[in-house]
Amino acid sequence: MSPVARAAVAMTLEEWASLSEDEPGEFVAGFLEEEEVPDLAHESVVVWSTATLRTWLTGRGGFVFGSEAKFAVLPSRGRKPDASVYLPGRTGLPRRGVVRVPPDIMIEVLSEGPRDARRDRIDKPDEYAAFGVRWYWLFDPLARTFEVFELGADGRYVRALAAATGKVNVPGCDGLVLDLDDLWSEVDRLDE
Repeated sequence: MSPVARAAVAMTLEEWASLSEDEPGEFVAGFLEEEEVPDLAHESVVVWSTATLRTWLTGRGGFVFGSEAKFAVLPSRGRKPDASVYLPGRTGLPRRGVVRVPPDIMIEVLSEGPRDARRDRIDKPDEYAAFGVRWYWLFDPLARTFEVFELGADGRYVRALAAATGKVNVPGCDGLVLDLDDLWSEVDRLDE
């Protein structure tokens, strides 16, 4: 069945979780929802951030996962963030299948489309907060911004950091410094 045909057929979270890794989409209210089609600027931010996190975590423990990990964030929602991080000391992570253990950090990189920006700025923060993700990172390659949101005691995210340039110490990640100038230079190497 094609992805378009599958999107029109109701399914359960478990059915979504068991789809082939080649089947794109996230699970929203019983249906497969089309994901953004990332461009190279988006992908360069994803790779840069995961490589930086992996380097920082080396020797500390912890895990960084890419964009195909499937998370059961709510009974009616299954998401595949651009990246996710479990800080050192976390246990109980499944080797296979849908992940029901909230990561410490979920990372999204905004795509240019308004629907995708709305999903990453409105829908996903509420879902990730309800799931119990402590930190939500949002990169915007077009605006060249990096934001970190921390889950508050009231179950809502509060912005803990907003930056566009320079080297920033990342809240919740002792010793992690992101060089945003280096990141945007990487994106600039791409042709318009």
